[in-house]
Amino acid sequence: MSYPLARPSGSVTLIRPAGGWPSAGLRELWSRRELLYFLAWRDIKVRYKQTFVGVAWVVLQPLALMAVFSVFLGRLVGISSDGFPYPVFVYAGLLPFNYFSLAMSESANSVVNNTHLVTKVYFPRLVVPLAPILSSSLDFAISGVILLGLMLVYGVFPGPAAFALPFFILEVVVLALGVGIWLSAINVRYRDVRYALPFFLQVLFFVTPVIYSSSLLGEPWRAIYSLNPLVSVVDGFRWSLLGADAPGLSVVPAMAVAWLILVSGVFYFRRAEASFADVA
Repeated sequence: MSYPLARPSGSVTLIRPAGGWPSAGLRELWSRRELLYFLAWRDIKVRYKQTFVGVAWVVLQPLALMAVFSVFLGRLVGISSDGFPYPVFVYAGLLPFNYFSLAMSESANSVVNNTHLVTKVYFPRLVVPLAPILSSSLDFAISGVILLGLMLVYGVFPGPAAFALPFFILEVVVLALGVGIWLSAINVRYRDVRYALPFFLQVLFFVTPVIYSSSLLGEPWRAIYSLNPLVSVVDGFRWSLLGADAPGLSVVPAMAVAWLILVSGVFYFRRAEASFADVA
């Protein structure tokens, strides 16, 4: 004797991956902004959990690097700092580079580190690589206050160019988010990203004018060198805060490259997220 199958009561919601190239999903992302704030706050607490000095690491790390570079490169080697005190000069370069390094690294590993969420709960996956960009902003803000203190100690005061600082902050945020989103999607399928990333950041540190001035390079090498978007970011920070030479027209293609990386990264991420639960 056969019995009819019981039908579920109420409505059933079926979630399917988008076909073809999906949209960026910004409206859905905005509707889940509370989850973004929660994940960002969780990242901040986890980063300094069970540490002896806690959030003080935000201050100690760049200050220690600044001291080492100032002694060995500023005094012993005598690298040019365009007439500015070398500690302030190098710290102004470390500020945006350290933010990019921290935010991009954590964003690149975010999906793999949150496999338990990605594979069990539905939510806009873009929240995951976006949260580290937001949480790293706290470190950036604290380090920025330290830079202002150093400028006051050495008698360096910003001029009218300081009004351009938000533009360069936006550039480094867009660049970190774009590269982080690209690598977070690639990292799910190819775990080589975790091992290649430290080497990539080491190379990037030396091809970015953090510990030296980009004016040391002449043409045509300087034009090729400016293809690195972080060059205009570091030069822009020093121009707007210290009054160094303006980065010039290289800012325009650098900002265009940053936005291109971000937009293409968002659409690639949305394309690849359908398989995250299968391979994460």
